Amino acid sequence: MEAVTVRGIEVLDAGQPDSAPIAEIRDGQVGAQLRQVSIGDNPAILQRLGVGQGAVAFLCLAFDDKVAVPATLRHRVLLDKAVADGPVIGTHATPLLVLGRPLVGTNWTPGNNPSLHSHHRMGLWVVDGSAQISRRYAIDWKKFDAGRKPYSGDARDVRAYYAYGQKVLAVADGTVVSARDGFPDNIPKTEAGFETALPVTLDTIGGNQVIIDLGNGQFAAYCHLQPGSVGVKAGDRVRRGQLLARVGNSGDARWPHLHFLVTDKPDVMASEGLPQLFESYRAKSGDQAWETRTGEYPMGDVVLDFGPDT
Repeated sequence: MEAVTVRGIEVLDAGQPDSAPIAEIRDGQVGAQLRQVSIGDNPAILQRLGVGQGAVAFLCLAFDDKVAVPATLRHRVLLDKAVADGPVIGTHATPLLVLGRPLVGTNWTPGNNPSLHSHHRMGLWVVDGSAQISRRYAIDWKKFDAGRKPYSGDARDVRAYYAYGQKVLAVADGTVVSARDGFPDNIPKTEAGFETALPVTLDTIGGNQVIIDLGNGQFAAYCHLQPGSVGVKAGDRVRRGQLLARVGNSGDARWPHLHFLVTDKPDVMASEGLPQLFESYRAKSGDQAWETRTGEYPMGDVVLDFGPDT
């Protein structure tokens, strides 16, 4: 068998087989959308795939609000001397939740929000034979000082980090599906290296965590919580703004932060990530003035203020 080159990708309306592609990327554009998924890939020439090699194309389609989104899609991959048609896949519209604040106070940064440079957006996992991206819209909430430093004092002491021990709040009314505690904090990553306190598995990756059923097939998950801080249990009804736990460094966490996401199943890995909006917060970028944002999802390199602890 010979290596093949991916020359293009077309996105088609599967319900209109004779219509023009909804979107297409060609040649040089293709390489920018691909990420390797197999050993032996050359990141410089991902479009050229040898035997046993593979890559995933990460695409994002935006439709004008007056344009109907197709009920089904099909992807067509254009190769050197062949065309490969993918299966028909369905689309669905999920009402965006407008959530309350997950944290209190200021100087929070929405780390690893969606982009082709974010390991969350690239985090394709195969669980029970199904490939999913649960972290597609996940945020790593970290806290910095004015000098963009996350701690003061000993970098190997979790308590030196500004995020550590901060209150974690319920973003909406709901029912606790699961609540886990007892995983130890990791010693934060430094130039001396990093090793988790426990081996990372699908069972331990989220560390101490709380998952809340928000209704309508949507779940809010809070991960890497402080040992001994989880104050709810499975079956509890919680109210928006209620204290759930505190920020820690358990599971697969390098420094203290809150890993927050909304998914379509009560599993932080075996699910699809869903977008969400936050009702109100203040944001600024660099030396710019604070601006109040309502009903938005924070993107880019910004600093947020969720308001005082009341």
